[in-house]
Amino acid sequence: MNSIIMARLDALRAKMNEAGISAVIIPQTDAHQSEYLAEHWQVRQWLSGFTGSAGSLVVTADRALLWTDSRYFLQAAQQLDDTGIELMKDGLPGTPSIEAWLCANLLPDSSVGIDGMVFSVTDVNRLHDAFSAAGIILDTNFAPINDLWAGRPLLPGDSLFLHDVKYAGESASSKISRVLEAAAGVGANALFISALDEIAWILNVRSSDVPCNPVATAFLYLSADSSVLFINPEKVDEKTQAALSEIGVDTAPYESVSRFLALLPKEARVYIEPARTAHTLAAVIGKHALTGASVVALPKAVKNVTQIEGMRCAMARDGVALVKLFMEIERRLAAGETTTELDIDSLATRFRSQGDLYVDNSFETIAGYGPHGAIVHYSATPESASVIEPRGLLLVDSGAQYLDGTTDITRTVALGTPSQQEKTDFTLVMKGHIAVSTAIFPEGTRGDQLDSFARIALWKQGLTYLHGTGHGVGHFLNVHEGPQSIRLNHVPVALRPGMITSNEPGLYRAGIHGIRCENLVLCVPSNVSNEEFGNFYSFEPLTLFPFDINLFETSIMSDEEISWVNEYHEKVRTGLLPLLETDEQRQWLIRKTEKLCR
Repeated sequence: MNSIIMARLDALRAKMNEAGISAVIIPQTDAHQSEYLAEHWQVRQWLSGFTGSAGSLVVTADRALLWTDSRYFLQAAQQLDDTGIELMKDGLPGTPSIEAWLCANLLPDSSVGIDGMVFSVTDVNRLHDAFSAAGIILDTNFAPINDLWAGRPLLPGDSLFLHDVKYAGESASSKISRVLEAAAGVGANALFISALDEIAWILNVRSSDVPCNPVATAFLYLSADSSVLFINPEKVDEKTQAALSEIGVDTAPYESVSRFLALLPKEARVYIEPARTAHTLAAVIGKHALTGASVVALPKAVKNVTQIEGMRCAMARDGVALVKLFMEIERRLAAGETTTELDIDSLATRFRSQGDLYVDNSFETIAGYGPHGAIVHYSATPESASVIEPRGLLLVDSGAQYLDGTTDITRTVALGTPSQQEKTDFTLVMKGHIAVSTAIFPEGTRGDQLDSFARIALWKQGLTYLHGTGHGVGHFLNVHEGPQSIRLNHVPVALRPGMITSNEPGLYRAGIHGIRCENLVLCVPSNVSNEEFGNFYSFEPLTLFPFDINLFETSIMSDEEISWVNEYHEKVRTGLLPLLETDEQRQWLIRKTEKLCR
């Protein structure tokens, strides 16, 4: 058994016993409800050993269980082995929710402990309602982690820097005016914002507090009279301080936010988003709070002309880097040079970093060879990294942060002569990808209404995938961005022009291979709109890199699907050939984009 993890859980149980707590819930989030976390907030990972970006740990006196979604089923099973922690496969019909499991396994009058600083208002309300019905008490002040985690990393201290308006396309003062006007429309005279990407977008500032996400750890209070950024002072240099002062934003220490909120003037009407505001801070705001959907998320998601042009330029530079990457993979295989999944990760970073305006990767590269490709969010380690061979499938999901845009692309390639199953599986996934990419839909259409387009070819063969088909993407911001997405469950946000979303259906055969085919697409007005039926929209592919033409099984493709592949590859050639540096690179791209035919 894993003695380190077991000792940490035993220490937690001792604290639970002292406090009279029967169960504790440890989420994978921070005080800002972030998806990706700085090391300071990696509490669930520290307690469980599971490194996935989604999942919650539940600990009782005699059991420990971890809920995570389908992206991490295989990874979690491996990482939880020998820890005594049970895997709960969230989203499957037989798996109860955390609250349902606790209600079924705790006695009335039991207490469930949580840290209210890392649970949103929405989450606490849901838990409270569920537990109250079962006579269970919810304690929102159980936060023993500082006592348990010796050497817990400090809050990140990386410097704040300005994101030039020549890339952002709109000034911070304009954005502040827009969001305050939106808040005023629902009766508020102030905004309190916890979401790190929203703060970065509004103020046109960035940092590197969270790996791959150019955000700063901060809270933001906005009003016509007093705007304050709560951030560790050492993060703000004179230039950035001056720029903030120019737009009427003062700075105060990060830890002072509760004290500030407790002293709000009686006339303050502060708009908050309950799903992304910590319960503890919302309780301090108290009667001053007005709640509703974020007034920042939608304007942030609808990119302006400057941002869209920047994304196109970033995609082109990214495509050049990927040409170099896959050429190098092929060269190494042909030369018999040992190459591992970790090597692919480092090569992708090296080639991207050679391009203009590169800042960082946009997420940890997923390079899964053979069976590892079936682990949806696989992350190679020195112990797990496979050596790639001239056979089977290689899945590479990667992206970068550039000053003018964020990229995210997945390609699955055959490293030898593909088998019939590999070709059929790949083509079924691509049929779904093409169906989404060619969709034309009326104004008001949501992502959940399009999701089945990506799955129908798989469903007809009794196949499916359990993750979403598409997520929003930020502009030199988080690679996963709301409020729109394309997935099976209800998404209460319509797609609209200017939104950038991924299109990434997949198919995963455990122990055999994984296939995912991803482009980023821009929602644009369609030319079929008319006066009688209103506006219609469609998608423009932004990503510029070929799909593996050797993996297409054209016998199960329609003429329209073949034409789409050929037209897309023509777009790739047109976009990348002028940017490639050598004849060898250009000839490689020409070969990889040869026309499909029956």
